[in-house]
Amino acid sequence: MLRLKRLSELFALFFQMIREDGLGYTLGRATAFLKRRLRSKKGRFLPGKEELARERETDCFAFPKLSICTALYNTDPKFLREFVESFLHQTNQNSELCLADASDDAHEAVGQYIAEIMQKTDRVKYVKLEDNGGISVNTNAAAQLATGSYLALADHDDILAPNACYAMAKAAAETGADFLYSDEALFTTDYLRPLTGHFKPDFAPHYLTGCNYICHLAAFKKELFFEAGGLDAAYDGSQDHDLFFRLTERAEKIVHLPKVLYYWRVHAGSTSGGVEAKPYVEEAAMKAIDAHLARTGVKGHAVKGKFPSTYKVEYELPQPAPLVSILIPNKDHTDDLEKCLAALYSKTTYPNFEVLVIENNSTESETEAYYESAPARYKNLKVLRYQGGFNFSAINNFGRAAAKGEYLVLLNNDVEVLTPNWIEEMLGLCSQPETGAVGAMLYYPDDTIQHAGVITGLGGFAGHSHKYAARGHSGYMFRLATVQDFSCCTAAMLMVKASVYDEVGGLDEEFKVAFNDVDFCLAIRKAGYSVVFTPYAEAYHYESKSRGLDKKGEAKERFDGERARLKERWGDALLHDPFYNPNLTLDMENFSEAAVLPKD
Repeated sequence: MLRLKRLSELFALFFQMIREDGLGYTLGRATAFLKRRLRSKKGRFLPGKEELARERETDCFAFPKLSICTALYNTDPKFLREFVESFLHQTNQNSELCLADASDDAHEAVGQYIAEIMQKTDRVKYVKLEDNGGISVNTNAAAQLATGSYLALADHDDILAPNACYAMAKAAAETGADFLYSDEALFTTDYLRPLTGHFKPDFAPHYLTGCNYICHLAAFKKELFFEAGGLDAAYDGSQDHDLFFRLTERAEKIVHLPKVLYYWRVHAGSTSGGVEAKPYVEEAAMKAIDAHLARTGVKGHAVKGKFPSTYKVEYELPQPAPLVSILIPNKDHTDDLEKCLAALYSKTTYPNFEVLVIENNSTESETEAYYESAPARYKNLKVLRYQGGFNFSAINNFGRAAAKGEYLVLLNNDVEVLTPNWIEEMLGLCSQPETGAVGAMLYYPDDTIQHAGVITGLGGFAGHSHKYAARGHSGYMFRLATVQDFSCCTAAMLMVKASVYDEVGGLDEEFKVAFNDVDFCLAIRKAGYSVVFTPYAEAYHYESKSRGLDKKGEAKERFDGERARLKERWGDALLHDPFYNPNLTLDMENFSEAAVLPKD
């Protein structure tokens, strides 16, 4: 019965996609999906033999030397052998492995094995520690052995991709980066058959406070490591998370390599298997986040997030409470508007807001009567009258001119807020100096996701992260459960600094219906501000799942024109979202792997 139900759901989704996107586009997406499912999983993240051969022929001594630093402690002999072998067979031989061994007397085989290896190569350095000082102290001892100009940290039971040292050193040489990190994969017994890949965004500071998404493989300048004080034993359990904060705070250039360079073994007791294996990790992580906030002058503190190993920053809000102006365009549809306003006024806990309903060409007599009664029922509500045809951008720009708040909220009339402190959640982020706009988590009425951030490039232009995923899901690498850096967020519920709105010239009125929010957010980011999504401000968006695109007549011509304008303004940047990953598909919104992984 369960399989029949699942099959029925798949057919329903398939025909829904046909209705929304057309048969050709739907078949293309389905074909890409089948290619991913049918492709052999064995070695799917590894570079080809020819590529590895070319790397071995390269003069890697022209690259900075890379030192892999690892603490050993009672390491399983099989795991240790696999790890060391993965280093010895690196395509870049201008690299070294620095090992600090705190194994007890019952595990002398660890040191004996390394001694045998050192007789065969001078690329391995080793020190036997008298005492086990813990992961940070032991790893710092390994770093003291390093002669390379860049360091990288690796666990004693994991595996390096054969081109890990090559890719890191090459990127360091080409970019001069202070800090670099790569994608990774998880495996149990055979790294050639990984469970999954972790395909990460480029540097995303809000995401890093929500969880340690960087993990492995990270490399950094040796002097930066020692200037930052190395690993701090006070944060053991989340020592890497703490270190990444301190290094990225100092780094002038941070580079992400969208390649799987590290294989993280999942076994009992490893953090790759879940934070439940090591409960003290959460306390150490929150302590590290608080220290990071204090160093960077951010007033706030960390609390546990929606899932284990995720975290949330509770920001101190500006005082006195700044005025927030909520702009709601409306034409008739008073039932929708009443639901929107009723939820807004009955649930919102923030004390200082005004609501500007922007009337646009309503034709029903009931609408005018509603406008006359609403200000008496809802405090600080005004009805503005925009003259002209429907133009979402122009209507909001008109409303902004009348708004008195330091912060604006663009809100659709078919949105019903769910989170009582939604303004506080968005304002805490939006009030940070580097933030320009903040988007919210929006659900369809059936409790599937309508919006959780916008990714440029999806479908050729832009699409919503995790669209149609179930409410309450953690998402890909916790991307539904943590505050996120995104290129864009929907204007259906978007908070913006009024000063930033003015600085970028508001919404471009050439985008009358489509892509105005995408263009607006890209302009905000171009001006140097971040666009942030928070899952902690939630609402229903009663937009129909079957609404589809404008595909006929005048509406199609307008849509095609706005789409062409977006591409003209932003070009190839639309296809290279820094907060996505080129290893992930552009055909669907579910963070699945691309049918063919990109090559150099």
